[in-house]
Amino acid sequence: MDERELLQRLSDIEDIKRLKARYFRTLDHKDWEGFGEVFAADAHLEVPEGNVSEHGRAAVVASVSGVLAGVRTVHHGHMPEIEVTGADTARGIWAMFDYVEFPSPEGAPRVGLQGYGHYTEEYVREDGQWRIKHLYLSRLRVDQLGAAPGRPAAP
Repeated sequence: MDERELLQRLSDIEDIKRLKARYFRTLDHKDWEGFGEVFAADAHLEVPEGNVSEHGRAAVVASVSGVLAGVRTVHHGHMPEIEVTGADTARGIWAMFDYVEFPSPEGAPRVGLQGYGHYTEEYVREDGQWRIKHLYLSRLRVDQLGAAPGRPAAP
């Protein structure tokens, strides 16, 4: 690999890190327009513990925004393992932590979860921008804040 190719690869990795940072920020701020922009047009979102499998950017945004309506979230991604697999493709794994708190009546205990796991993702450069093509969320551990009957796992 020559110096130019190496610099391009490093630049692509940094762009993908910024993409994932936008994913977390727009998700937690409920900026659904910005959230949609991090996904490829034909994106696929999978969250097996929540029985979620959505295809297409609009379906991903509709599903996540619906599940998280009125919900307080904090998402952190750590220690990315990013591999550029082609001129316009890459894949990565991110260690993750999420805090998800569902609305509860005044004075009632908090209801929600703290999750620990990994995002396994594929990326594609689309319209000159890196975007998430496939996102698979797997949690290794979930600590409940309280009972949340009927609530699906959050992305």
